Amino acid sequence: MNEQAQNTEQRIEWRNFLSHKWLVKNIPFFLFLTMLAVIYIYNGHYADKTIRNINKTTNDLKELQYEYKTLKSEVMFRSKQSELAKAVEPFGLKELMAPPIVLEDSLGDKGVGSDK
Repeated sequence: MNEQAQNTEQRIEWRNFLSHKWLVKNIPFFLFLTMLAVIYIYNGHYADKTIRNINKTTNDLKELQYEYKTLKSEVMFRSKQSELAKAVEPFGLKELMAPPIVLEDSLGDKGVGSDK
């Protein structure tokens, strides 16, 4: 009989605990907990989005680095003297075998616009 009385008292305590008055009194706390849950979910989604953007940017950077290295090696190859000679051969240009001739001013110091 004593156990039955304790069970009844516990049920009454839970009913008092979950009463309308208690629920109304704690609505701001429930709203606060709900707001925290929404912020927690938003934070998780925002972190995932940021990680995706970082990975995308990293992949784009790697692709641009590979393109840069490819173009740089191509320019280095085409700027070699032997490659330049092959490239200008169709235009009738040939590599000089003798050193260039230095031209001198035949007027000397009497030239127009001379500083001396």
